[in-house]
Amino acid sequence: MLFNYRFAGSTNVSSSSYQTRMSFAPDTLRESAWFVGKLNKKIAFREAISALHDVVVSDLRFKPKDKTAYKEWVAQNESLFLAEYMAGYDVNVANNRVEEIKATLAEVRADKEKIMGPFYKARQQYFNYLYSNDREAWIVLDPVITIHPDELFFECFSQDESTYGKLGCNYNVFTAIDDYKCGTTNVDYSRELYEEFQKIRDYKETELKVDPSGFTVQTTDEEQYKEVKIDLPDSWVRGFLQVSSAMTLPTIQFDLHPMDIYSICLLLRRFKEKRGPRSLRYILEPGQPVKIILEPWGKEIVCARSVYTGNSKHEIRTWGRRRLLVLERLIPVAKKFTVHLLGTGLPAFYIADLGDMNFTLGLSGWTSNDWSHAGNFDLLAPRLQVDDAVKQKVFQSLQKDWFNTSQQIATDLNISNAQAAGALSAYTQAGRVIYDLNGKVYRLRELSREPLPFDKLRFSNPQEELAEEILNKQEVKFTAQELPDKSLQLTGTVKGKKKTFNPAMVIDADEKIKLAHCDCSYYVENKLYKGPCEHMLAIRQAFNKTRIQADLVQ
Repeated sequence: MLFNYRFAGSTNVSSSSYQTRMSFAPDTLRESAWFVGKLNKKIAFREAISALHDVVVSDLRFKPKDKTAYKEWVAQNESLFLAEYMAGYDVNVANNRVEEIKATLAEVRADKEKIMGPFYKARQQYFNYLYSNDREAWIVLDPVITIHPDELFFECFSQDESTYGKLGCNYNVFTAIDDYKCGTTNVDYSRELYEEFQKIRDYKETELKVDPSGFTVQTTDEEQYKEVKIDLPDSWVRGFLQVSSAMTLPTIQFDLHPMDIYSICLLLRRFKEKRGPRSLRYILEPGQPVKIILEPWGKEIVCARSVYTGNSKHEIRTWGRRRLLVLERLIPVAKKFTVHLLGTGLPAFYIADLGDMNFTLGLSGWTSNDWSHAGNFDLLAPRLQVDDAVKQKVFQSLQKDWFNTSQQIATDLNISNAQAAGALSAYTQAGRVIYDLNGKVYRLRELSREPLPFDKLRFSNPQEELAEEILNKQEVKFTAQELPDKSLQLTGTVKGKKKTFNPAMVIDADEKIKLAHCDCSYYVENKLYKGPCEHMLAIRQAFNKTRIQADLVQ
């Protein structure tokens, strides 16, 4: 997927003994958006923006050792090894031959280092230059900054696509705001900028600027622009969409004291796993302190200052825990950490309360299970088909206010909450709206300047495509029953080529899947960790069609 960026120069920093100015260069191809303000909460902002940088550079994928040189050496010396083996009856001759080979190899290595040394040095300098001056060669997606009437927030993704970071700052973080215009833009982000963040001090005035001058430069100054065409993998864009969809799902929520996060990080620093399971096991009992067990060591952390206030008992295991080390820098400045768990093996969100700032860390089910491929959370989100006219009204209402709840939008437009949630879910999956888990509101955020090819991104999941094929063949029967808590129970049969499947699910009042099961192999193998199977989706879509037809008749 090709994205075009054009920056007015590069991000730059000027620093003196009493003042630091940081100017982000925005993408000038986007609609104008800018911000100019002076920092008030300097130290907390420094730690939070540094933690965001740790997300950007994070890459915990397994990297096997490069054995190419060893294999080449073995291939080159195979005949010598064979000759030594055949002459093995004369030990003295063999030993002498081994010493001769070692001496020869030492000379060859010395000659190779002497000849190749300048090349290796030049190559390293080139890579260092790329890392410092051309971040796109290392980190594909530039950070996204969104300016809203109530806050300014930064978003980014890790290199391994398993970690999402979002830093939100309300305007109390700034002592003075000279000017701003709401909108979303990509910004040019450099290594030097991160290094300058580390120089922020309480005694130095710090100015943060998303430079508005980038939008007023005359056409004759085109040479000042830095134009970049980046061929982004679909997985990066899809990852952003999946994160937004996962945030809208029901979660098990509780608070942790900063020292509880410190205890987790301390044990992860002290011990190294040599066998599985490598999980965090949360034991949650109503009215009792949260217990965390680190496996396989069996180390138990009793969070005496963090009491679980839920109504039912849970035991949830999460993986990919070393990504929590991103939160280390936030421990001294955080008031609390709010944890949102979707379930065992499913994503988790950690929200650090930094007073006038909040930092959201979104973790996929485990490190190798990245956001884009292994969790079709958009399929668990509201799937109610909404008329295009209603969707347009919902989007226009959000454009007017920039952020709002689905309930309030439904009230303002005199439509049902299910319709509002369905429309917002569609825009979330199209990259135009984001769900703010901290504020429990939907926010306007255009991920790209051009509309995303939703069909291309949507059909990366084969289950939904199979569900549409099942519906087209008219092989679905279902029954719907309303439960006492206003949720809906769907049961049905789906006729396959050799077998009839019996899916069932419970959908809450917000059109989200709470529980589901099926007797197909996909569900038996994956449960809901990879989203619902095609049979669940088929009976749900069939029910939605009948509901829409009933509404039209009325």
